[in-house]
Amino acid sequence: MTKMPINEVPEVAAGIATQSGFAEVQGGRLYYESAGSGDAVVLVHGNAGDCRHWDAQFGALAIGYRVIRYDVRGFGDSSLPEEDRPYSDHEDLAELLDHLGIKAAHVVGFSMGSAIAVDFSLAYPDRTRSLVPVGPWVFGYSSPAEQSMFADFARVSVAMEDGGAEAAADAWISAPFLSAAIIDPAAGERLRQIVSDHSFWAFSHCSPQRPLQPSAAGRTSEIQSPTLILAGEHDIPACLEVAALLHESVPGSRKVIMKETGHLLQIEKPDEFNQHLVEFIDTVGRGGV
Repeated sequence: MTKMPINEVPEVAAGIATQSGFAEVQGGRLYYESAGSGDAVVLVHGNAGDCRHWDAQFGALAIGYRVIRYDVRGFGDSSLPEEDRPYSDHEDLAELLDHLGIKAAHVVGFSMGSAIAVDFSLAYPDRTRSLVPVGPWVFGYSSPAEQSMFADFARVSVAMEDGGAEAAADAWISAPFLSAAIIDPAAGERLRQIVSDHSFWAFSHCSPQRPLQPSAAGRTSEIQSPTLILAGEHDIPACLEVAALLHESVPGSRKVIMKETGHLLQIEKPDEFNQHLVEFIDTVGRGGV
């Protein structure tokens, strides 16, 4: 799937510098888009998607910040993993920031991306100006709601084996854990468009991706960065549990539950979402990178 030629990015305000390309990381490469100047804000997308999860934030944030969004390894235009070559998503993110000459950033992650952001904040506290988990997840979390969600993941794997990526995309969109958490039909249709481009590689291969160890679920009290937790009123139950866990354990954290939204809160209500995000980053304070 190719979203756009290199060196072209979605429309942003006139006069704002934009860039796109690939960053070489150990054993692969990451596609990224960057726009604007100032304090760096990096956006990490969710599962079965790519950097388009942030379409409604990229241009808006570029007005006041240097905003970066990218495709996680195995997603979008970034390279696929190699089964026999372990890697870590949070280390990939650190290498991307190195490539862009960024010492530290405000790290915003959605769903799966929030787990990557949390790992990054624990592994690289000095590089994390602030942490914003959205529809949050942390690696290593377990509960009955989590087990129910991952049972739906198993059904996607079966669909991938039986019918390929197209069948897997249909299974993903219709999975009970997700479909019940899509409140706005237009947001659901946008998600379907993004999901239809996904390879679902990790659902048919043994992924060599290695989260932080020990896992973040038992270490959230170690997070040092200013933290804003954002979730939807009708979010995935396991994600609402993780939102509560983070708020209870991360010192000084703030939690906002956006009313009348589901898991796709940044797509369903982008203006409200962006306001919460910008106000938080401004409160943390702007500085050079």
